[in-house]
Amino acid sequence: MKILVINCGSSSLKYEVYQMPNQLSLGKGLVERIGLPEGRIVQDKGEQKYQRSLQIPNHRVAFEQMMLALLDPQQGLLKDIKEISGIGHRVVHGGEQYSESVVIDKDVINAIEINCELAPLHNPANLTGIREAEAIFPGVPQVAVFDTAFHQTLPPSAYLYGIPREFYEKYRIRRYGFHGTSHRYVSGLALQFLKRSAENTNLITCHLGNGASITAIQAGKSVDTSMGFTPLEGLMMGTRSGDLDPSIIFYLEERGFDFHEVHNILNKKSGLLGLSGISSDLRDIEAAAEEGNQDALQALDTYAYRIRRYIGAYVANLIKVDALVFTGGIGQFGVKMRQRICSRLENLGIHINRELNRQVGANPGIISQDYSPISIVVIPTNEELQIAIDTCNLISNDKCKIS
Repeated sequence: MKILVINCGSSSLKYEVYQMPNQLSLGKGLVERIGLPEGRIVQDKGEQKYQRSLQIPNHRVAFEQMMLALLDPQQGLLKDIKEISGIGHRVVHGGEQYSESVVIDKDVINAIEINCELAPLHNPANLTGIREAEAIFPGVPQVAVFDTAFHQTLPPSAYLYGIPREFYEKYRIRRYGFHGTSHRYVSGLALQFLKRSAENTNLITCHLGNGASITAIQAGKSVDTSMGFTPLEGLMMGTRSGDLDPSIIFYLEERGFDFHEVHNILNKKSGLLGLSGISSDLRDIEAAAEEGNQDALQALDTYAYRIRRYIGAYVANLIKVDALVFTGGIGQFGVKMRQRICSRLENLGIHINRELNRQVGANPGIISQDYSPISIVVIPTNEELQIAIDTCNLISNDKCKIS
């Protein structure tokens, strides 16, 4: 069985084809710069690469280009469109309606539409992807995998804000959390890696990349997470500010900044980029810090400090923690940042082994000292594979598990 995984954004279309249930990726592609003067499609099939540059005015054309690439005689991933048995879609926001992945029907479409106001930059594009896929693959079952679903197990004490309850009841303002598919995937792999069962294991998973979030997982369920009503809350990120005093927004508006400017500053000009004044790329900032750039050094220290603060809070709430998991672009590849984060957590029972940390690098592995009460683990994430697994499980009797 072949599963097509789709992540449709406002100006891009990512896709990957998996052979299931053996979880083999047959290749993946990216259609980018949709709606801009010069678009591009790149598809990788092992060492072979299919690429074209052309104008891609809308998502209909993007899907047409995806199909041309998938069925290309030399570099395609399929011989026939009928090989696709199911389609899995990344959908950012499922609101409170969905706590797990579901086969898409009219009710699911309606729920995604209702939640467009909660994710105006993502849900409309996700819907477009679903509708275009339905037109190209009529009758093929489609599955929605929601970023927010894993966090629907949060208790009210974790998801409610300290504002009038009517704002939750009338406007649905609460903590939703994101990156749920990644946190679910790496927590499952961490359990296998540590040879533990979910029922007696508590984890703290750190998804650190350009977007970053941290989740407390108790007995396999998310009980707290750093991103909130939107992905802006929580950890400092590549270009996002993370937590800040809300009055700062009013202060800036009083000084002439309008709503759109403040929104752009907090989402696209803050975080590592804003503090360092150099880049949102951790590698650039670390290089500058090594050359003595104090702004770069302060940006790194602030980034690590914010993560430590959340780890400490989650350790306190979970009471018992068995493992700290690093994933995402920075979590997997940022060897120095992992060391920087863990260097002041010894009093919590988190003891990193510096040599192991260097040896493991970007590979899966344990990087804690043998005597560390809390294991530290590096687990590469694969949200696309999790989507393929969910799709396979919902449309087939051949049940798939993470392996």
